[in-house]
Amino acid sequence: MFLENPLNQEEQFGWIEVICGSMFSGKTEELIRRLKRSQYANQKIKVFKPAIDQRNDNQMVTSHDSNQIPSTSVPSAANISILSNDCHVVGIDEAQFFDDEIVEVCNDMANRGIRVIVAGLDMDYQGNPFGPMPALMATAEYVTKVHAICAQTGNLAHYSHRKSDIKGLVLLGKKGDYEPLSRGSFYEIYTKRDKTKLEKKSAKNKRS
Repeated sequence: MFLENPLNQEEQFGWIEVICGSMFSGKTEELIRRLKRSQYANQKIKVFKPAIDQRNDNQMVTSHDSNQIPSTSVPSAANISILSNDCHVVGIDEAQFFDDEIVEVCNDMANRGIRVIVAGLDMDYQGNPFGPMPALMATAEYVTKVHAICAQTGNLAHYSHRKSDIKGLVLLGKKGDYEPLSRGSFYEIYTKRDKTKLEKKSAKNKRS
């Protein structure tokens, strides 16, 4: 439940909402839904995404269902603060790709009376907390964790499994690069990978 109209009108503070989950869980879809509701109420909004995200139009935030809302690509979190002075609502997509300053920026905006809505992956492809997301979730008034459907079992999924062997934390995902997995499916895959690595290492040591 989100109280767009605070009960105590004398307290002119905003707040932070975080929408988190795995790939294909509907994070951006939910972000766009909330932002469009604010537009319908004639509130002034601005939407930002990291410049590193080049998957779609630079001027749009786009969900996997092709819903869109105009946005501004910025290279760092500091730019968001500069460009949001006259807003009622600020939306931020793919927050996990921003630097740690995003936490301070979001709190500063909320303290200025702005409603801040943030969407991002809470875990990386290895199942570890992703970038500034844990700190954003800790300081937010509202946290919504959305789930995908496991590609292997049909159960609820909250892990983003990278299907390729490409290394590196950042690999901007499209369909085919990742699949959502349940805890059981994710654990099974990584257990097999670890076992295979140990077997290859053992075989290499024997040859040498």
